[in-house]
Amino acid sequence: MDVVGGGEVARVLREVGRLGPYFELLVDDVGGGAWRPFSGDVERLRELTRDHAVRLGTGERRVAASLLFQGLAARLWSPVVASSAAGIVPDLRELRWSWAPGEAITLGVPEACGWRVEEVGEAASVIQAVVVDGLLRPLQAAMSEFVRLADGLVWGNAASALAGTLRVPGSPVRVALVRELLGREPLAGALDDRFVRRSCCLYYRVPGGGMCGDCGLLTGS
Repeated sequence: MDVVGGGEVARVLREVGRLGPYFELLVDDVGGGAWRPFSGDVERLRELTRDHAVRLGTGERRVAASLLFQGLAARLWSPVVASSAAGIVPDLRELRWSWAPGEAITLGVPEACGWRVEEVGEAASVIQAVVVDGLLRPLQAAMSEFVRLADGLVWGNAASALAGTLRVPGSPVRVALVRELLGREPLAGALDDRFVRRSCCLYYRVPGGGMCGDCGLLTGS
């Protein structure tokens, strides 16, 4: 597995970003006071969860936190899986995020670099380290400082977010990569073979919400 830097990684990330907003990962002008390291700032996550609750119209912190985690997981999976399907896993150890109340979250890296991967199993192992161990587990730990979310809910959300990346059509390699990741802990068993989840993200508790298309609570699922 070769280390890849600079222009090649930036080019792949820009191409992937054209797939949609969830796939965007900035590689230019990522710095300054508005940008902070991702996931470790408990107070900022607490504020973001409060803001998310207001936008959803819910007074339940647990519901807002669950949906926020799922949304952030989707933002992490999307560019990484799509880039990996193109042969490059981006290095997100220096991932930054920018956010202010009422605004959308922006993700970026101050320097584009990563690893070249040539087969699905290899790519999945690197993604596991980058996204699950490097970002999602620390995010879960930080959020646990102010809200209690069951492990099954958290990793069900992460698995659902991963499967959701396939709503944007992609190559057979991307599909195979998603299935490979879903077969690995802590995601293994969170979804069935139809991508129906075995837990619930709690969206039905949002005013005007309902059951998601992959919800395990749906009749007949």
